[in-house]
Amino acid sequence: MSLKICTIGCGSMSSAGHGPSYKRYAALHIDTIFAACCDLEEEKAVTYRERFGFLKHYTDFEEMLDTEKPDAVCLVVPEHLTASLSVRILEKGYPLMMEKPPGLNYAEIKRMIEAAEKHNTPNQVAFNRRYMPMVKKLKELIAGEKIHNLRYDFYRVGRFDEDFAATAIHGIDTVRYLAGSDYSYIRFDYQTFPELGPNVANIMMYCRFESGAEAQLNFSPVSGVVVERAVINSYNNTWFMNLPIWNAADFPGRLVHYRKGSLVADISGDEICEPDMYITNGFYNENESFFEDIRVGRKPEGDLKSALQSVVIADCVRKRITEYRK
Repeated sequence: MSLKICTIGCGSMSSAGHGPSYKRYAALHIDTIFAACCDLEEEKAVTYRERFGFLKHYTDFEEMLDTEKPDAVCLVVPEHLTASLSVRILEKGYPLMMEKPPGLNYAEIKRMIEAAEKHNTPNQVAFNRRYMPMVKKLKELIAGEKIHNLRYDFYRVGRFDEDFAATAIHGIDTVRYLAGSDYSYIRFDYQTFPELGPNVANIMMYCRFESGAEAQLNFSPVSGVVVERAVINSYNNTWFMNLPIWNAADFPGRLVHYRKGSLVADISGDEICEPDMYITNGFYNENESFFEDIRVGRKPEGDLKSALQSVVIADCVRKRITEYRK
């Protein structure tokens, strides 16, 4: 069965992570048609079309959809546009994968969910950490374990963002995914740096989950290194994970497991997957998963409903709220 795909947004994120994924997917699935790409800046759309093998380009996404009538649509646009564009696409009934965050607050993601449900439109959120080969491997290793606690350290360099919550949602969602449970309670602490910018702050989250597990998340946007590292404990077991984020300091990544004080496994990222950034960072897997689900008529995992709590908690960070209860 052939699959016809269109994508909206030809900027840097789309070019770094999604474009190479499309090209690889097309090479491995010859019955796939990457029909058209769209960007408001025509020069970007032309370059993207030529680089990643799309047949046509547009500057108006509604014209593209009405003309091409694709089987699946990918949306990779700035955060403040995702909700409004998603609703319009979902209302047209086109299966949609949208980049994170899927809305900036409860009201936005609720509108997206309602549009999807009203028109019975399949959808998936591109939380790429869920699809990173190393995260998937860890999820496999901890399956069946009763997790006691987790720690997740999320460091960046020179991120003076007015809204770092749009990035912090990655850590919030990843810990929730690894815990296999929703958050039930969170206490937030903020260490502000007004001399660096009005919204620059370290963010500390002390969390409980419905499962009974607890977690600590630490976000440092103006640290000295780009890393994401996790520690998970269960009875007699500890796992350490250093993710190969953006092929930065911890590349190619490392996953270590101890049981009763003895080393069980020490796995390099090189042993898990190929070293290309779009593969190590989960972009290929999330696109492949979405396309294969749509191809066979299966409901995608990681849909808007599954993302709802992550959006709500990220908005707590945005608003500098100090306590959350589900």
